[in-house]
Amino acid sequence: MTKKREAELVRGKSADAGVEIDQRVGRTKEVVLDTTFKLMTKAGIGGVSIDEVARTSGVAKTTIYRHWPSRTSLLLDAGSRLRPKVDAPDTGSLEGDIKALATRLAGQLQSARWPAILPSIIDAAERDENIAQFYARLQAGFTEPYRTVLERAQGRGELSSKLDVPTLVACIVGPLFYRRWYSREAIDEKFINSVLAKALGSIETKPKKHA
Repeated sequence: MTKKREAELVRGKSADAGVEIDQRVGRTKEVVLDTTFKLMTKAGIGGVSIDEVARTSGVAKTTIYRHWPSRTSLLLDAGSRLRPKVDAPDTGSLEGDIKALATRLAGQLQSARWPAILPSIIDAAERDENIAQFYARLQAGFTEPYRTVLERAQGRGELSSKLDVPTLVACIVGPLFYRRWYSREAIDEKFINSVLAKALGSIETKPKKHA
């Protein structure tokens, strides 16, 4: 065997070893993140400690700290799972788009995992600037589809360009959040229709122009 071939084999083995190590590290990180997220759904972020993550996941604390230098960095990384990509619907009408979004949010508030975590994030954001910044990004992600459909309606000429979009989004989303975390009353279709009627009834819509 030539020296060149020997060198090629060594490089090949090193590359394979590197891939195996990367995969192992990736699996370990995934276990830690999954464990952290599950603990967050049970106790909120205030109830999650590195000790508990290590005990539950079976991953050593030293390994966890190797990838996340602080508890906050781990919580923020795990919390990124709260930001699923939500596409803005396009039903052909403003009312249809908003109804689709509100109905989807109502379902999530009653069945998804993130509503159990969000209040603890809001609480922690009052005292931790990093979490406050994360919450701001999270909130922007939740409301982005609403802004998209409202701005689309403005572009179609259905809504005034002077419409205060953030305020209208708050009028739609706020009552659903209120029922989930404050009054804990039913978030049913009747309530959704009532909220949308009041919110959309408060703005002036323009009739579509037909060719």
